[in-house]
Amino acid sequence: MAEPSPPPTSQYFNLTFPLPYVAHVEINRPEKLNAFIEPMWLALPPIFSYLSSSPSVRAIILSGAGAKAFTAGLDIVVASTSGPLVQGAPPQPQSTSPTEDQKESDRSRYSQPTGTPYTTQKPPPPPPTAPLDPARLARSMLNHITTFQSCVSSLEKCSKPIVAVLHGYCYGLGVDISLCADVRICTPDAKFAVKEVDTGLAADIGTLSRLGKSVASASWVKDVCLTGREFDAYEALRMGFVSGVAEQGGGKEGCMAEALRWAGLVAEKSPVAVQGTKELLNWSRDRSVDDGLRYTAVWNSVALQTNDTGAAMRAQQMRRKARFEKL
Repeated sequence: MAEPSPPPTSQYFNLTFPLPYVAHVEINRPEKLNAFIEPMWLALPPIFSYLSSSPSVRAIILSGAGAKAFTAGLDIVVASTSGPLVQGAPPQPQSTSPTEDQKESDRSRYSQPTGTPYTTQKPPPPPPTAPLDPARLARSMLNHITTFQSCVSSLEKCSKPIVAVLHGYCYGLGVDISLCADVRICTPDAKFAVKEVDTGLAADIGTLSRLGKSVASASWVKDVCLTGREFDAYEALRMGFVSGVAEQGGGKEGCMAEALRWAGLVAEKSPVAVQGTKELLNWSRDRSVDDGLRYTAVWNSVALQTNDTGAAMRAQQMRRKARFEKL
């Protein structure tokens, strides 16, 4: 099968291939704790669309560069000075009284010099800026939010399974992104929080829609989402938010080693089986059991015609590893 075009590049993401059929996407803004700005989330769809379609990729590792954070979430400093959060804020009152410096400047600009045959008139003040029509502001913000959501959801829509390596801070948008991964593992020092409530808004990029479908306790979901409180690696493990805490191997390095082991194991299996399994699990999550069974039957009526099934069975009988063609 032909390879797609060369992988997209971004200064905010490192893309490497540490094992056969395994890709590693690393968030690369460590000087800012990998906090996200708009060019970063806009770079996600091209990267994961490429990996989804590449026949040379069967599993993906997602991690954050540096020692301190997977990602601290949205870059609040940047978001508070530009973008929809600023557009949607009510205008701040400003003084209409001129300062002494402004008065002196006006006197010097508009006083008539001696002997001048004409009089300079002071121009009228500019008209006040009309407030943006609420319907148009709402449309602008809706477009921004849905685009943002779509960018992050590109991970979930990727046909290849993703394991997220969570270390250090994983706040706000970090939780949104990690919930789009198929498997989450973390370091003992990992710290999590759904922080949006502390910034005056409801989380809108995926956590409120996905977290309750990823853990068993609705009470716990509402606890962490309503309070914005921090929870640690072992609470995350106990509640099922992560599937493991990598205690051996030295923090992030040990967690990466476990992710490589997991991704390598998945990459050895039939890509027809693995990608079909992810599709069926995700599709069935939001539907009834009967709907899931029907979709699985239709899916496998095609997938069972693959040569991979016979190859896997023969390999088991001969006690050797099967090798599968690219998909």
